[in-house]
Amino acid sequence: MTRANFENLRIYELSEKLSDRVWSCVVRWDNLARDTVGKQLVRAADSIGANIAEGSGRGSSQDYRRFLRMARGSLYETLHWLRRAYMRKLITAKQTQDLRRVVAELSPTLNAYLRSVSKSASLTANSKDQRPKAKVQRP
Repeated sequence: MTRANFENLRIYELSEKLSDRVWSCVVRWDNLARDTVGKQLVRAADSIGANIAEGSGRGSSQDYRRFLRMARGSLYETLHWLRRAYMRKLITAKQTQDLRRVVAELSPTLNAYLRSVSKSASLTANSKDQRPKAKVQRP
């Protein structure tokens, strides 16, 4: 399976966009907020792109899919921390909307990419199964 350079993937670009916007919000918070919700939110958002990058460097399609699923998990964790930040009045409704717009674009794009990688891996596995078997000669 041929993989695109992760830096050229739309999902990676969106993950960077989300991560950078999260950072811009959190860096302004007071110490308690940064040390609790802020660190968790930044780590979750940063993990999305990190998992996409790490998975692209793995040797197998199975590993790549696993890291893409971890990226999706980090995306959902980011949503959780965004909710906590909003409920604790650490981010405004406008900031929440802006961040959720990026999430709303990234989520289906990441899911579609994961499906395409899975489909490609399945097709590759099926083509290997279709190879002619060596004939065994019996005496």
